[in-house]
Amino acid sequence: MEDKGGVGGKQLVVGISSRALFNLDESHRIFEEQGKEAFCQYQIDHEEEILPPGVAYHLVKKLLDINERLRQQMVEVILLSRNSADTGLRVFNSIRHHGLDITRAAFTSGESPFGYISAFGADLFL
Repeated sequence: MEDKGGVGGKQLVVGISSRALFNLDESHRIFEEQGKEAFCQYQIDHEEEILPPGVAYHLVKKLLDINERLRQQMVEVILLSRNSADTGLRVFNSIRHHGLDITRAAFTSGESPFGYISAFGADLFL
């Protein structure tokens, strides 16, 4: 755990993929059936449409609620996504809409996000 405040100076840093945070089944289906270019265009064309919660959304929400309840930054959630920065706008619009306190992210444009886990000091990746 990173020494960034909280009880005893320790903070839990959790990395989350965009597909775990939000339901991206439709856009992932487009990626698999039509390829990366169609996927990117779909994301850009739908960037104002809010994504519904994914499988880990409620866990992330509860982790972030710890900060509000304790009135200190005990947990930080970071986004690690294979999206590009362009297609990631829809994800950040959804983060903002859902009121999630997620401010740091890495968009890897299709590359594995695992190299960023240690760079962000993540203790856990979902």
